Amino acid sequence: MADTFRLTLAQLNPTLGDLAGNAKLVRRAFAEAKREGSDFLAFPEMFITGYQLLDLVMKQAFAEDVQRVIAGLAEELADGPAFGIGGPMWGGDKPYNAYYICEGGRVVATILKHHLPNYSVFDEVRYYHSAAPQGPVNIKGVRIGFPICEDAWYEDVCETLEESGAEILITPNGSPYHRGKMELRQSVVVSRVVETGLPMAYLNLLGGQDDQVFDGGSFVLNRGGALAVQMPQFEEVLEEVDFVRGPEGWVAQDGVKARLPGEYEADYRVMVMALADYLRKTGFKSVVLGLSGGIDSAIVACIAADAIGPENVHCVMLPSQFTSEESLEDARDVVERLGVRLDTIPITPAREAVTASLAPLFEGLAEDVTEENIQSRLRGVMLMALSNKFGSMLLTTGNKSEVAVGYATIYGDMAGGYNPIKDLYKTRVFETCRWRNREHRDWMLAPAGEVIPPRVIDKPPTAELREGQKDEDSLPPYADLDVMLEMLIDKDLSVAEVVAAGYDPAWVHKIERLIYLSEYKRFQAAPGARLTQKAFWLDRRYPVANKWRDGG
Repeated sequence: MADTFRLTLAQLNPTLGDLAGNAKLVRRAFAEAKREGSDFLAFPEMFITGYQLLDLVMKQAFAEDVQRVIAGLAEELADGPAFGIGGPMWGGDKPYNAYYICEGGRVVATILKHHLPNYSVFDEVRYYHSAAPQGPVNIKGVRIGFPICEDAWYEDVCETLEESGAEILITPNGSPYHRGKMELRQSVVVSRVVETGLPMAYLNLLGGQDDQVFDGGSFVLNRGGALAVQMPQFEEVLEEVDFVRGPEGWVAQDGVKARLPGEYEADYRVMVMALADYLRKTGFKSVVLGLSGGIDSAIVACIAADAIGPENVHCVMLPSQFTSEESLEDARDVVERLGVRLDTIPITPAREAVTASLAPLFEGLAEDVTEENIQSRLRGVMLMALSNKFGSMLLTTGNKSEVAVGYATIYGDMAGGYNPIKDLYKTRVFETCRWRNREHRDWMLAPAGEVIPPRVIDKPPTAELREGQKDEDSLPPYADLDVMLEMLIDKDLSVAEVVAAGYDPAWVHKIERLIYLSEYKRFQAAPGARLTQKAFWLDRRYPVANKWRDGG
């Protein structure tokens, strides 16, 4: 029996549904693994299809197409290393989440997922059958176990593999990012290698899919939890890992140990990658957004410039009679620092025309939020016209604090196709701007340095829909609001618990009411990058019509 085993881990970025394109990625990785003398080439969970498939995976025709592509790859890539690749396998009324082991021109084994995650963004009980735990597969004389993603989060599957003779564990994953996820993954895998006494390679998917980003960060641990290999987060890479058989079994040799980003860098990279991949995978090459002179639109412009290059970012200032000269100056300052395009389209003539048209019906009624929202909706009309005419994706710019309490105008500043900062509370927007001003990385396409003017960060936030308006006229200071929102939304605490933490009962009840009242807006909102475990969409699902309130 061989005393060495070379494993190639393919941390790559598939496109959901693009079976032919994903097969090309497989061929390229196979060619490199063959050149490197690899014994086995591993791809992540659901790699051939992309992930998550949602209801697409329920189509039998889709599953049959997957089978055709997998069988074709197995036959074509017969001369070289064995390889494993994830994809669905039809199982009657719905598929299994499967991992295909291919060698010598055919599929020699099919591993089926046992534990189906059914929490947070996952609905795998809806989409897949669960299979019984399986034993290892003999590859080049080495017995390898393949716990698929969630199967590595529980003891039983890995223990079954160890008891049935597995010598190395490889876990293919489709694990999306949320803040703190990397540490959680590592702690889980440490538990499995300690329990089984076997080395484990954790291979994760890469790339943005709708609101989620699969961040890679694949790694290999030896028995006892010793780190042998740490691949980078957010980067496509093929990594060869050499295992050597010793007196106590197989040991992964030390390899690359990539630096993992800190919290703010990781969040920012997610927002950049989510936007870049969303545009690429939906066919857009440029974006347009309304630039107000405020901090939210400034950071969105910066994220877009970092994602697709300043030359592909079109900012538009849409001033009204309430827009200050300071805001105009700040908008010009932002575009000069970023190197993006700026056009100015005053909305006052359009507002006057709409107001005149409505005047007979509004006669005798005082002006209120209706007239304020007309301004926002006129901006949405104009920005959508630019999007339609020039084929650019319109970005929205509402932060999580605003999205939570409905401090945004539906069909106005909420109009658009994607929101990079949808899961970023306002206080984190401030800190993210300061971080980006201090830091620059090779993957950022916008200039280094202070790209967000300090005055934009420091001035009081305002929508400028009426004279002298400030956000804190109708909301608590963001430092307090965001803590209350995190307690009510991210931690799912009661009103009584938030009040017990020292917050004014009237404000807490008002904030809770605004959260529930704004559900209909979020139901129609653009998707945005998921940063937390309570992002608005799949993580947190509430009815639109809902009369219940906590405490009365």
